[in-house]
Amino acid sequence: METPIVTQKPTKKVTQELTRVFDLMLWHVEKFNKEDALANKVNGQWVKYSSQDVLNQANKVSLGLIKLGIGKGDKIAVISPNRPEWNFVDFGIQQLGAVSVPMYPNITEEDYRYIFSDAEVKLVFVADENLYNRVRSATKNLTGIQEVYTFDRVTGAKQWTEVWDLEKDGSQALLESHKAGVSPEDLLTLIYTSGTTGNPKGVMLTHGNLMSNVEASVPNVPVDHTGRALSFLPMCHIYERMCIYLYLRSGISVYYAESLETIGDNLKEVKPNVFTTVPRLLEKVYDKIVNKGYELTGVKKRLFFWALDLGLKYDPNQDQGPWYNAQLKLANRLIFNKWREALGGNITLISSGAAALQSRLTRVFWAAGIPVAEGYGLTETSPVVSTSRIEPGNMRIGCVGKVISGVQVKIADDGEILVKGPNVMKGYYKKPQLTAEVMDEEGWFHTGDIGEMVEGQFLKITDRKKEMFKTSGGKYIAPQLIENKLKESILIEQAMVVGDGQRFPSVLLVPSFPALREWAKTQGLTYTSDADMVTKSDVVDEFQKELNSLNEHFAQYERVKRFALLPNLWGVEGGELTPTLKLKRKIIYAKYKDQIDQMYT
Repeated sequence: METPIVTQKPTKKVTQELTRVFDLMLWHVEKFNKEDALANKVNGQWVKYSSQDVLNQANKVSLGLIKLGIGKGDKIAVISPNRPEWNFVDFGIQQLGAVSVPMYPNITEEDYRYIFSDAEVKLVFVADENLYNRVRSATKNLTGIQEVYTFDRVTGAKQWTEVWDLEKDGSQALLESHKAGVSPEDLLTLIYTSGTTGNPKGVMLTHGNLMSNVEASVPNVPVDHTGRALSFLPMCHIYERMCIYLYLRSGISVYYAESLETIGDNLKEVKPNVFTTVPRLLEKVYDKIVNKGYELTGVKKRLFFWALDLGLKYDPNQDQGPWYNAQLKLANRLIFNKWREALGGNITLISSGAAALQSRLTRVFWAAGIPVAEGYGLTETSPVVSTSRIEPGNMRIGCVGKVISGVQVKIADDGEILVKGPNVMKGYYKKPQLTAEVMDEEGWFHTGDIGEMVEGQFLKITDRKKEMFKTSGGKYIAPQLIENKLKESILIEQAMVVGDGQRFPSVLLVPSFPALREWAKTQGLTYTSDADMVTKSDVVDEFQKELNSLNEHFAQYERVKRFALLPNLWGVEGGELTPTLKLKRKIIYAKYKDQIDQMYT
């Protein structure tokens, strides 16, 4: 029997002027007129672009593209890390009714070639010389692409500003006529999902899809026009891109981090009020903090882990009494204040998405005065379906919040989450059969995720439908739930549960090597390398103790019986993770088949 449909009615009428994404630029100029609408760091200095700058730059791009013969429906690829030029080109493309095709900088040349061909790309904008050379290699003997432009100056390449020079007169009337021909139902972008197997699929999203998601998400971000956001998740992913549009809608200044490696420094410089992240990065922040705690000695070390233990018991919806509250207040003054300072000192909201967030991270960051709101969505839903709100009664730990305004959700008989609303994609580009597989006759999008409604209003994700497997005893295993619990151990960095058709589940484990080295030091253990360390019997015994403890949280049939310790982290470069840091299970399984077979020998 299907569960009741959960519908969140619109809380307000969508602003009429903002029906197309590029309308946000003029809105930003007229309402906020900021000096630092966008900013990035160049040669060690923050370079700021005003609201008017953003509008002017985008208009120049639009007029130049007209001269190049670009019109409504034409596809233009953008391959670059986050930077203001990305936005200028993005908005310039939109105003003509042309379609942007953003791509991850770190995908393979084969994927580049496939997407260029499938999307029928005419122009490509890339960041730098490395990407320029890769794109040139990928487009060799490929027809249809007219030119590749670079944001940086690259010898032998055309720089993106040359597009401006094609239209020096700057005919605003000509541009307005093109803008008038763009409707909310028109295609805005093609997002090629990375996937874990096979060729990527082009998700067709319209202006209306994105604007409905922006308007519905604004009330969930309690930051006003005086605030700042730090952006570091790739804008080629719809999650970060929609958030950039949301920031412009709310007048929040956007500062782009230099790289993932400089986030710590950039947080202290920018002092943002909000940023979006994925659980993997929060896990790394947490592990880094805890590892520093292990390096302390004496009273400082005891105080650190006393505060950490308090944080792990925290629940924002529960008053745990005067004694606990008094201790937490002291912990915030002695320990957690340093955590807030490390994040810039002004954080009002961290929005986490793209994968399940460990409950312990939610608890400890909230305890430290750093609210983390977990949300849920997919590329096909533009992306937000539900999100937690950082106010009393509007979040539940372990859930991904309430369904956003205007969207409907229901749980099918088999537990699959179905979604209907203005945020749902038009379909997969040139793949009507695949579209029909996920969109039923009543307009429900079948997400492939398994979930449930808690208290009738909070959505909880339990696993991916395709990732669940059955043991030989007929019991279904949801690997993500087990993996997230295992990663609560300070010694475990990554985990993948296996056991399809076997008598019991087992797991591939990648240790958190900084924590493991600290543990080895306390044991007086000698080793020559990480690979040598994971073979030591003392290390294996310690991980067995960790598993024994964590297994107590699972049903008997879910308990992990055997494990294999691996010497290397999984990553995007190694092919084990997608660009959004999700496990490529089939690839990992094939790569470590010998170790998996040995666990069942």
